[in-house]
Amino acid sequence: MAIGSKELAITELDTMENGRLADELKKAKEELFNLRFQAATGQGEERGRIRAVKRDIARIYTVIRERELGIRATPAPAEKPAKKTRAKKADKAENEETN
Repeated sequence: MAIGSKELAITELDTMENGRLADELKKAKEELFNLRFQAATGQGEERGRIRAVKRDIARIYTVIRERELGIRATPAPAEKPAKKTRAKKADKAENEETN
């Protein structure tokens, strides 16, 4: 990875779900707006940061588009452990009684 956020490496973007990518994109756009505003008012000290944020935005857009085209696989959503229901507990109890 060239210049950019270390937390937005392409390997990290591959593991994110689409909703999280959209959130990261929104945060990056807000940061870019704030950096441009600071640069316009003469307050910005980190000149290279604008370039890095723009690259992060481009990376996110690339991953989103590649997923739309089927080039890059969308990560499977994390499965939550199934909650035991009363019916399952009753079935388990019956099976233990018969054995």
